[in-house]
Amino acid sequence: MREKRSLKTLVFIALISLATWGCGSQSANSNANTSAGPPTIDVQTTQAVVKQIPTYFEATGNLASDAQTDVGPAIAGKIVEVNFDVGTYVNKGSVMLRLDDRDARIRVEQAEAQVEQQRKAVEQAIANLRQTQVRLGIKDGETFPIEDFSQVKTVRANLVLAEKELARAEKLHATGDISRQILEQRRSQRDALFGNLDEARSNAAVAIRAIDTARSAVNSARAAVQTAETQVDQARKALADTVVYAPFSGYISERVADLGEYISPSAPNTKIATIVRTSTLRLRIDVPEASIGKVSVGQGISMQTSAYPDRNFAGTVARILPSLNATARTLTVEAEVPNGDGLLKPGQFATVRITQAKAENAIVVPVSAVKTVGDVNSVFIVKDGVAREQFVQTGLLEGQTIQIKQGVNEGDMVVTGNVAAVTDGVMVRAN
Repeated sequence: MREKRSLKTLVFIALISLATWGCGSQSANSNANTSAGPPTIDVQTTQAVVKQIPTYFEATGNLASDAQTDVGPAIAGKIVEVNFDVGTYVNKGSVMLRLDDRDARIRVEQAEAQVEQQRKAVEQAIANLRQTQVRLGIKDGETFPIEDFSQVKTVRANLVLAEKELARAEKLHATGDISRQILEQRRSQRDALFGNLDEARSNAAVAIRAIDTARSAVNSARAAVQTAETQVDQARKALADTVVYAPFSGYISERVADLGEYISPSAPNTKIATIVRTSTLRLRIDVPEASIGKVSVGQGISMQTSAYPDRNFAGTVARILPSLNATARTLTVEAEVPNGDGLLKPGQFATVRITQAKAENAIVVPVSAVKTVGDVNSVFIVKDGVAREQFVQTGLLEGQTIQIKQGVNEGDMVVTGNVAAVTDGVMVRAN
């Protein structure tokens, strides 16, 4: 009995010791955790400051291409080469399409041969004119009066002499010094010379007509050369028109031409493609009636799109329409927005801020300080080593800083680095 009681006593003592050791261990762990405390996060901070920023009013707008055109052929033909597709970028003057040019080349050769033939005809006509001029003793540019014709001059001189002889004969006949027969001979000679003068003048007129005919032949031949040269120009243009060039640089938004297809300018749909120029876009802004006095040509604008919510695109007001939309009571204003990197696309909707001349004071913080979750923006304000999350209303984004309209005061210390690791109420250490 005594031995059994001793054994029970030993077991009981061992159990009590084990329990006591466990409790001591738990207490030690609890004390260790209590002494460790919450973790401290290293962050970068900066003060919210007040600075002057441009004032603006907001409107909405839509982006449109600066230029858009349908490209089509000037002549009919079979397509033998296509160098573009939808979405490709083409430079001004680059070859978009080629047509079969074999017929056009043949027409050019025929027209050039016709020119050579007409030039030879001009040379022949000029040679004929020279022969006629040499025969009549006429130089280029000289006129040829009938009375200056050599035969006319000779007959006219003989006629003058015959007139004198007749007058002398009449006097001598009146005094009886010559017979009447001699007088009639002198008169017959004079009358014959009148006929010879008419004949000489007729011959001179024929010669003049020959000169005029030769000159007309030269002029006609030269005119024929000009006509043939015009036909050459037309044939060469038709040959050049077998190649379709890009009228300006831009993107292909539509393609309706395929290799081997026959196209014609007279067909119902003559275009081969549509080119859209997007290096500069037109932003069509709907300005409310109450704000139309705040807009003028040359003003700067800032715009954002849903595709790039954290990026601002700058532009300039270029055109203002003369009248309001009677239904919406808005004024359409066009701004030009540079788009050299091609991020913006025609048809996108944009929120627009039109800058005013007068600046205003505003609280700004670095963009990196703003935490965005969905449509909610917040910052972490550090005070006494503790970060407190504060929901804010943001405003104008300028470079690497952003306006805080509500939620932050001047001088507040905000977290700008390692923001993702910070939560509300956490201990932080600024570096």
